[in-house]
Amino acid sequence: MQLKKCCDDNFTAHLRRVYISSEFTDAPSYFVKRFNLFLSGKTAGESKSDMQTENEEEEDASVEEYVALTNYTGSGSDQLSFSSGDTLLVHSKPSSEWWWAELKGDIGYVPASYLRQDAAAAAAEEEEEEDEDPWQDEEYFGSYGKLRLHLEMLSDKSRTEAYRQVILSNSASLRNKVVIDLGCGTGIISLFCAQLAQPSEVFAVEASSMAEYTRQLVKQNGCEAVVTVLQGRAEEIELPERVDVLVSEWMGNCLLFEFMVESVLVARDRWLKEGGVMWPSSATLTLVPCQANSYYAEKMAFWEQPYGLDFTPLQPLAQQEFFTKPKFSHLIEPDDCLTTPCDVLCLDMYTLQVKDLEVLWVFLFIRNGSTPHTLVMVTNIALCFISQEIKGQFHFCLEKSGVFHGFTAWFTVHFESLETGGATVELNTGPNSEPTHWKQTLFMLDRPVSVFAGDSISGNILLRRNSVWRRHMTVTLHWSINSSTEETDTTQVGTKSFPMWR
Repeated sequence: MQLKKCCDDNFTAHLRRVYISSEFTDAPSYFVKRFNLFLSGKTAGESKSDMQTENEEEEDASVEEYVALTNYTGSGSDQLSFSSGDTLLVHSKPSSEWWWAELKGDIGYVPASYLRQDAAAAAAEEEEEEDEDPWQDEEYFGSYGKLRLHLEMLSDKSRTEAYRQVILSNSASLRNKVVIDLGCGTGIISLFCAQLAQPSEVFAVEASSMAEYTRQLVKQNGCEAVVTVLQGRAEEIELPERVDVLVSEWMGNCLLFEFMVESVLVARDRWLKEGGVMWPSSATLTLVPCQANSYYAEKMAFWEQPYGLDFTPLQPLAQQEFFTKPKFSHLIEPDDCLTTPCDVLCLDMYTLQVKDLEVLWVFLFIRNGSTPHTLVMVTNIALCFISQEIKGQFHFCLEKSGVFHGFTAWFTVHFESLETGGATVELNTGPNSEPTHWKQTLFMLDRPVSVFAGDSISGNILLRRNSVWRRHMTVTLHWSINSSTEETDTTQVGTKSFPMWR
């Protein structure tokens, strides 16, 4: 990609100020270098020379050998395409998501999550480094090796019955099919398949130590002729054949938390037959502005006059302790929704790619009249960055007056039917459905705002995956409240980021 100098010195100075004060500083170094070269006024030829020098300096570092976990098709001339099993030489790691690598003499950027280090190199690196596992697998799979979470999930009737209904309503089409149940836990979905349908084989995959007990449960229920339990991660297991159906209960709080979805996508690309079926087939994240009077009173208003004393100096501490992170397992009453909810994110499980879960920065200079995702307008030219951060827009027209305490989010997943004309099964975790163990997720504002019917709340929600701790993310909400009650419209603007968890 080339950046063309298309503006005068005043415009360049403005861009430099925009760059310094913006989120561009989080971009991979490749794009930062290109952008800095542009701001310095160097020509395309000079930029190429400088980039070549910088690349040579980077190549002085030790080259590491990695193996591709799955196929990847690069987008643009700066990215490499590769196939599962290819060996790539990684020359540098400018960010945790994108690495500078070489394959058969070609050099370009590759997504780090698609690669694994070969066994010998990984062992040597483990001896040299004592860094904490960014996936926190020991802690993550350790929690699923105990019964507490499984009891919670199995006790969730809405969740478990949805999967049972999917299998029961598609039992005829599952006959003689090969199924993989990814992250099977105690094997409940695999057992449903074996007992309610007649698949030829069910591969029940579980990475935690619960897999040993799952084998016992399969045998105890007489399903060992159909269900094979495999202990291992989706990225590492080997199957004797491809599968017709991939089923998994991968959803986390706010849909994506814990990012098990990445393992599902890897398994899909490795093992699902062409034309195979994904359950869930799609997923949506829903958002609504809401009241949270009881929670606000419990955590914040409490300090105003406990026992007749003024404890308000503790309110800033309370705000930081209770409102900095989202409140999981929140049950919102439908009457606390200030308007009709809005779907802000829709995922197609057939087309979603692992790279879509990462951050990809691209800088473009464009003229007015285009419609990019984000614009910083300067005279008749705009600077645009297109980010593949997971981002959704919203616009709400409030249907009732009340106190705007924050936003509540939940998700819905859909299971398409294998039967001709069959109905889609839906699992909805929202306030108008039976409560699930996920419940809803509450994002509290620092200060509540009085709002009125007819006011509008517009903005966007940004889900940014943590670049180090791979199961974590940050949810950032940008909003503006436009009042309809004043003779002259007033607008209140706010932004808040919520780590989940780091």
